[in-house]
Amino acid sequence: MEKLRTLRQGDRTPQTDLLQTALTRAGFPTAVDGVFGSDTASSVRKFQATRGLVQDGIVGAKTWSALTPYLTGYVTHTVASGDTLYKIAVEHGTTVQAITTANPRVTPENLHIGSTLTVPLAFDITATNIRYSAVAVAVIADGIAARYPFVTWNTVGQSVAGHDLLCAEIGAGSTHEVFYNAAHHGNEWITTPLLLKFLEEYAKAYAADGAIYGIDAKSLYALSRLFVMPLVNPDGVELVTGALNSGALYDDARRIAQNFPAIPFPSGWKANIEGIDTNLQYPANWERAREIKYAQGFTQPAPRDFVGDAPLQAPESRAVRDLTLRHDFKLTLSYHTQGEVIYWKYLDMEPPRSREIAELFAEVSGYTAEITPPDSSYAGYKDWYIQTYDRPGYTVEVGHGTNPLPIGQFAEIFAKNIGILTLGLTANI
Repeated sequence: MEKLRTLRQGDRTPQTDLLQTALTRAGFPTAVDGVFGSDTASSVRKFQATRGLVQDGIVGAKTWSALTPYLTGYVTHTVASGDTLYKIAVEHGTTVQAITTANPRVTPENLHIGSTLTVPLAFDITATNIRYSAVAVAVIADGIAARYPFVTWNTVGQSVAGHDLLCAEIGAGSTHEVFYNAAHHGNEWITTPLLLKFLEEYAKAYAADGAIYGIDAKSLYALSRLFVMPLVNPDGVELVTGALNSGALYDDARRIAQNFPAIPFPSGWKANIEGIDTNLQYPANWERAREIKYAQGFTQPAPRDFVGDAPLQAPESRAVRDLTLRHDFKLTLSYHTQGEVIYWKYLDMEPPRSREIAELFAEVSGYTAEITPPDSSYAGYKDWYIQTYDRPGYTVEVGHGTNPLPIGQFAEIFAKNIGILTLGLTANI
């Protein structure tokens, strides 16, 4: 798992958001404002006191270890004499169903003393009021996998900075694979919790024999297999959110940005950490994309719109391409921000049913279905997918305003997209 760094009063990184989230969930309410001030320090000391830790207000390895269950959403319980699942559930404030879901091989009538159980805690894992980073995705992925073992996570590549590129899988429909991805662009990171929240809601509905968007989750699970890559460009996201704020990579990015003074730094950063736009890296008329972007002045590494020196130069884009080649996706959704619009076509290529599905997505979201503007019609993942497979692929642009969109828009964005995300599992069957 990504490493949680030591925090002290005065820190303002996205890990401060995680700290404040964990403290609040642990019963020490703390404003999630990203500022490690005196109130947060007081809550840390109070938490440390309850765990027998040195009450220094510093969040080092031992304090993080005690807080981590309040990020991943589960604890480990060692079965003792007299334990029953009901007793364990009461002790940890959870339910027997949650425990049996997390431990599918456990026989309630025959608990083995000394064995360990994964015990989910009584809150949703995906935080929807924080800035995101690679470590936030890692702890959420850990928690979802532990609470819902039918969801598996794999590392499909690494970013320039060495962050694992994670991809989740859920579903049994091996002949109908679907792929959702988010955050190709650093300052569009709000799409990351969008996919994580959907994945968690889907898993929760499946485990409870429930429904999502009014559709039986077990039917969806049986029909399709969903692949979710919530953070394609972790380095760019961390630059924008402040998780990456020093060191050689940060200094290089700042030097790149100085050549483009009209683009605010770091909030205007879309590219990977080397200044390559990861959604202009796919071999779908990449040369035409280069002509367009060069004419606009993006002839070298830049905060956005530099196509690179060759297709698939960026390891993040290469990982997405390679994942796609290993599977047989029948439909893809690529999540971006700006415009509340669904782009569904590539040049004159119109895969069977793609317009029909785009109109369905528009109906359930309130977005408009449109043709991609000419200056943005090349070298994107959607473009390459349609060109390669002649199947429905979509770029979904969420939200409105200036990137990065404020996290306060999340609830509205999720409400408008849950229909797209759910129906996408069956739309091309």
